[in-house]
Amino acid sequence: MKDFYKYELNSELNILYKYYYGPISLDDIFSSWEHAFDNNIIPKDIKGFILDFRKSTFDFKVDRFIDISNFYKEHIDVFKGTKIGLISVKPNDVVIPILFTTKDKGYTSAAFSTDQAAIDWILE
Repeated sequence: MKDFYKYELNSELNILYKYYYGPISLDDIFSSWEHAFDNNIIPKDIKGFILDFRKSTFDFKVDRFIDISNFYKEHIDVFKGTKIGLISVKPNDVVIPILFTTKDKGYTSAAFSTDQAAIDWILE
């Protein structure tokens, strides 16, 4: 397995951080979540997730964002009722998190450029 992501749980805030590194494919996104599911990394009462893409680049076409949204819907038992803050600052990578937010169903997502803005939004 390549080293393209890392999880950190902030148990005080009840937020799970997921950091991505380098070029990431759709399979990378899906397999990293499946790793979390299989290894009970996500607490049952999690408030939200912060997905940090600032040290990564998307290695797939923009229109494939729908596949990510469909993956979340297939695993709605994990994501239902949570908030997902998507952090990206590179102009060519910002569009995917923004498009992803248009397909929310059962969870709520929003795009941000800073950790603090994402944290504040999840906790409101």
